[in-house]
Amino acid sequence: MNSNRRNFLKSTGTLVLGGIALSGKAASLLNFKSRHAVGIQLFTFFNVMDADVKGTLSKISAVGYKEIESAFSKKGGYYGLKPKEFKAMVNGEGLAWKSHHVLGAPFKLPPGAKMPTMPDGKPMTLPPMLNLRDNMQQLVDEAAEGGVKYLVCASTPITSLDEIKLSIETLNKSAELATKAGLQFCYHNHDAEFHEVEGKVPYDLFLAETNAKYLKFELDLAWAIKGGKNPVEMFAQHPGRFPLWHVKDLDAAREEILPVGSGTIDFKPIFAAAKSAGMQHFFVEHDMPKDPFASMASSFSYLSKNLIA
Repeated sequence: MNSNRRNFLKSTGTLVLGGIALSGKAASLLNFKSRHAVGIQLFTFFNVMDADVKGTLSKISAVGYKEIESAFSKKGGYYGLKPKEFKAMVNGEGLAWKSHHVLGAPFKLPPGAKMPTMPDGKPMTLPPMLNLRDNMQQLVDEAAEGGVKYLVCASTPITSLDEIKLSIETLNKSAELATKAGLQFCYHNHDAEFHEVEGKVPYDLFLAETNAKYLKFELDLAWAIKGGKNPVEMFAQHPGRFPLWHVKDLDAAREEILPVGSGTIDFKPIFAAAKSAGMQHFFVEHDMPKDPFASMASSFSYLSKNLIA
C-alpha cells in the first residue's frame, strides 16, 4: 500500500471504497474531451527533482505537459530557487507555472508514523518547512512574486474538532490575504477529510465555514473517491467551487496509486462535469512512484487519447 503521501502530510483514516458510476448519459460521455491544457503536480517527482530541476522540467515539457503545480522540495524554497528564478526556469522550458502548494500548519508526523524512506533506504530528511499558521504573509508574498495564480493549502491538522476549528481560522485568514495579493486560495484534500471526527465530517465543515468568496477547493479526485464521495455530486452541490483538480488513478481495492487510465476510476463523467465544478486547471499526480517519468508519460498518453482535444 502506497501511504507515503498520506504519512508525509497528515494522519490517515480508514480507507473507504468509493467509485463513480456512469449515469444514463453514458453514451454521450464516451466521446467527451476536455479542452484544458494538461498540467502535472511536481510532487510526482519528489524523490528525483532536486537532483536536476531544469532537466526534470525539460522532460515534463517534452512529453507534452503545458502547466505545472509546484510543491515541497528537499532543497527548501522553490527547488532551491527564488520565486522569480523558478518562474524563469519553468517558462524557459515552455511551461506555465499555475499553482503552488504550502502546508497549513507546522509539519509533524502522525503518531506512530515514520519518515518515508528514500530509494537508498534511508529516512527522508527535510529542511525547515514554512506553513500558513506561522508564515502566512511570507508564503503569500512569495507566491505573488512568482506570478502564480493559485496558492493551495496542501493539508492541515484535522484530528480533533479543536484542530479543525483552528484550521478553518487559518484557511479563512489565508484566503483573505491571498485575495488581497491577487491570488486565488484553495484547499487540497486527502481522504481523511471525509471521515468523521467527533461526529463531524471535516470537509463538510470546510465547505460550510470558509468564505466561498475567497476560498475555493482543489479536489483530489482519487482521494475523494477513496473517501466515499462522488465528485460529480460534489460539483452539483457546490457549483463553481472546484477550480483545480488532482488527477490520479487507483486499483480496484483503492489501495495503490496508478498512472491515469491504468486503474479503475472512470474519469469521463467527471471531466464531463468540469463546467459545473468550475474547473480551470487539472494536474496529474502520482505519489512516490517507482518511475515518475514512465508514470507521467503513461498518464499523458491516456489523457491525450481519451480526455483532451
